[in-house]
Amino acid sequence: MHEPVLRARGLRKVFPPSTTVLDGVDVDVAPGEWLAVMGPSGCGKSTLLNLLGGLDVPTAGTVEIEGRHVETASESARARVRRGRVGIVFQAYNLVPHLSALDNVALPMRLTGASVRIARHRARELLARVGVADLADLAPGALSGGQAQRVAFARALANDARLLLADEPTGALDSDSTRTLMRVLRQLHEDGVAIVMVTHEHRVASAADRVLFMLDGKIIDERRLTGLDQDPSRTTFANLVELETW
Repeated sequence: MHEPVLRARGLRKVFPPSTTVLDGVDVDVAPGEWLAVMGPSGCGKSTLLNLLGGLDVPTAGTVEIEGRHVETASESARARVRRGRVGIVFQAYNLVPHLSALDNVALPMRLTGASVRIARHRARELLARVGVADLADLAPGALSGGQAQRVAFARALANDARLLLADEPTGALDSDSTRTLMRVLRQLHEDGVAIVMVTHEHRVASAADRVLFMLDGKIIDERRLTGLDQDPSRTTFANLVELETW
């Protein structure tokens, strides 16, 4: 039995003065597993992702990435864990506007000490991996939404991250761009990258191995989609997610 690449226990997040956004959430992610997290706006999905990636710290609870606790680490130590172990993709892409697509992807490697030559060579490989090698010299402002999101995925993988956290990665994309990005995600999944993806789209969630549904800061249901046995007694999530395939 492989140890989880990500393990969270008892996660609680309270924003001042007394707004509880997460209330006792447990999450395990196995190596190479694809986990989708669904739920209505304001249920705590993005807050959960921020805690899992060390972008924020919980009010209570623990987060381990490859066995290393990040909830007690300093901000700089959490940043080092993200640079070396975790790739994060946001709906807004967060690309540096004055850098080319190539240099946006190379940036994380430069921050960890790679030479310009090595970082740019690896960046070209990653852009090719997500199907936008021909856009390497363009600035983010010259890219479509789908192209920018693929560059963001390439950047998230720059330091060979084996865990990818994606917050509504298809939320701002049209249907064609969404299908293209889903092919990228499937390939990453087949390559053994563990994925935690927040989404509100049923068809996107249906590609995952397992889906969690959140409401009011808690996980209220779970469905494993891999090897689905069509158990008629498990109706709660079945009523929320149409099991569609791309």
